[in-house]
Amino acid sequence: MTEIITADRRMRELIQLATTVAQSKATVLIQGESGTGKELVAALIHEKSNRAGRPFVAINCAAIPDNLLESELFGYERGAFTGAVNSHAGKFELANGGTILLDEVSEMDVRLQAKLLRVIQEGQVDRIGGKKPIHVDVRIVATTNRNLTDAVRDGTFREDLYYRLNVVNFSLPSLRERTGDVRLLASYFLQIYARRNDRFLAGFTDEALQIMDSHSWPGNIRELENVVERSVITATGERVSARDLQILTRAGTPSSTIDLAEAPSNTSWSPGQTLDEIERRVIMDALSYHKGNRTHTARALGISIRTLRNKLADFRKMGIYL
Repeated sequence: MTEIITADRRMRELIQLATTVAQSKATVLIQGESGTGKELVAALIHEKSNRAGRPFVAINCAAIPDNLLESELFGYERGAFTGAVNSHAGKFELANGGTILLDEVSEMDVRLQAKLLRVIQEGQVDRIGGKKPIHVDVRIVATTNRNLTDAVRDGTFREDLYYRLNVVNFSLPSLRERTGDVRLLASYFLQIYARRNDRFLAGFTDEALQIMDSHSWPGNIRELENVVERSVITATGERVSARDLQILTRAGTPSSTIDLAEAPSNTSWSPGQTLDEIERRVIMDALSYHKGNRTHTARALGISIRTLRNKLADFRKMGIYL
């Protein structure tokens, strides 16, 4: 069973609403920054619905190239293209009777969005090379870390599809907005990874807790989990210390080497800085910290490699080369 750890009032209200919405057949759109737990909320909706005993199929639209995503979603018939030696059921067919999670749906090509719209409107999928549509009964839950209204305005996301997906909308707060959840989740992950690695740790030092409280957590829960897992493995004392945390700051310096009194100046906004400039600075710092390794950088930032590639491409258009 899916468990969402939180003491935050807003998150508790969201979970309660998700449980209520689960009983309906409505499509659901879950928005929020990367690493905020969108997939967990999607799984919770499935488990609380009357489809709970049926398949829950998830597919990350950002992780699969566009030319492969169509066949993964909708399937194909034998001989439809070179290499199609057998017929293949797509994710929608595999999820028949249950729920499909379209993770990062905003990354889907506009052409495929038209086929998705047909599935929602008519409950039918067309395999590549198929001669007749296949009926499917699937509840659709979609997630995105982008503002879809902006994507509609930019022409990268269909307006009619947006309204079809946005029947019920959940907007997940970032971890920095969830008062008290940083320590709660850190303790939760500490227990999990200490048990998994046969380590006994009594908790965190006061300094470590203060650093976690003051950190902005751009990668949200995924970043926090990563930090705690690493600190459990590297900890040398009875408690996880500030040095064990090794939280990356905007300056690309581990937090354990920075005096707590100076920490806010390394992470806060400065007059004249725009959000885009702050984002570029964080990405540049993270790339530098991970010595140019994009896989490690994307994981640390809590975003997909594809999203990171797109960000870097945007930087290059502005004449910024990393």
